[in-house]
Amino acid sequence: MSRIPGGRAAKPPRAAWRAGTLAGAALLLLAVACRPSAPATTTVRFWAMGREGEVVAELVRDFERENPGIRVELQQIPWTAAHEKLLTAHVGHASPDVAQLGNTWIAEFVALRALEPLRPWITRSAEVKPWGFFPGIWATNVVAGEPYGVPWYVDTRLLFYRKDILARAGYPTMPTSWSEWHAAMRAIKALVGPDRFAIFLPLNEWTQPMILGLQCGSPLLADDGTRGAFAGPEFRRAFAFYVGLFREGLAPPVSNNDVANLYQEFERGYFSMYITGPWNLGEFQRRLPASMRDAWATAPLPGPEGESTGVSMAGGSSLVMFRTSRHQAAAWRLVEFLSRPAQQARFYRLCGDLPARHEAWQDPSLAGDANLRSFQRQLERVAPWPMVPEWEQIAIRLQEQAERAARGGAAPDSVLSDYDRDVDRMLEKRRWLAARRLNRRSGGSRGPG
Repeated sequence: MSRIPGGRAAKPPRAAWRAGTLAGAALLLLAVACRPSAPATTTVRFWAMGREGEVVAELVRDFERENPGIRVELQQIPWTAAHEKLLTAHVGHASPDVAQLGNTWIAEFVALRALEPLRPWITRSAEVKPWGFFPGIWATNVVAGEPYGVPWYVDTRLLFYRKDILARAGYPTMPTSWSEWHAAMRAIKALVGPDRFAIFLPLNEWTQPMILGLQCGSPLLADDGTRGAFAGPEFRRAFAFYVGLFREGLAPPVSNNDVANLYQEFERGYFSMYITGPWNLGEFQRRLPASMRDAWATAPLPGPEGESTGVSMAGGSSLVMFRTSRHQAAAWRLVEFLSRPAQQARFYRLCGDLPARHEAWQDPSLAGDANLRSFQRQLERVAPWPMVPEWEQIAIRLQEQAERAARGGAAPDSVLSDYDRDVDRMLEKRRWLAARRLNRRSGGSRGPG
């Protein structure tokens, strides 16, 4: 820097100061530009229900570590509010990217055009293939040939039974055909006396008579899901068997609400058989005393003509993507991650939900349990309910009609005729829509004039 007389430093010229300032700013901008930028983050909104919504958070954390560019916004919803909340979100264009959906809801949300068809995603996926899942469970996600969901966990119904009482009645193993099963129930009734019963079939549950109908080959609905088929010979056979168990005194004509403590009544032998689902594995283990540990077991349902016809219901929840999602690629990666056999086995260990993937059942936590093996065998023989939005309404109506017949208030054939009329009324709109589509196709094929 130049000096002026007297030894004081001379001030730099204004232009030089300004140039130096600009050069410094340029260097700072260059340094910021060269610094590695943080990766963009995609947020996937995931709605899960009930207990599953609580425990899946642990799996989601691992997914985020594996996919640092994706953040999952998990919302836990009570089952009691889930259906309404999903419908409201769809109407308000605020659906999540991914959701857990009960598989009886799939058809309804497909009809609303809320769900993303998954065939293109599945075709490109190395992780999700139909053959990796129980066939009957996979079918619950297919509407008109198009898959709309990926099974997440599965549910079905089979027999929990007192193997000690069955053995005392002369049957060391659970029969596999209806005729043998019926004979075994009669033998149990003769053994336990007039105040106890062979089987408990709660009158406030519709699944048991419906399952028996599936076993007899009933389509449940006819004419492409537009009319009831309950007065047909297949369901009549199943319903006669079901009602006969009450008429013979083999099952008590009561509901769940009439039994103060299901597990205590099972322990004291009030009933020896009960058709129920996988959640009761843990309940039976916890609520029955240690002395009962070897007194009960599970078995696949007997069938009309033997084990091969012992079909049960295909239930559970699936993972779906919504059409309105702006992050479908990231959402599909989450679906694939939760569908991995290792993650499904881990999910079972966290909450007890049964895996939908075959490979997951090889995990030691499942493979060594005889009662779980019964569920695995049953899951190979399951069938979906009809894929119509009105199904739950139809099923609940059967519950009311079955109680009329079981309590002796009406003849089974008369009950089923009434029930078919009720179902036909419920499906009237579907018939109108089907006829309208047919007329459109017919009109289009005639051409001008």
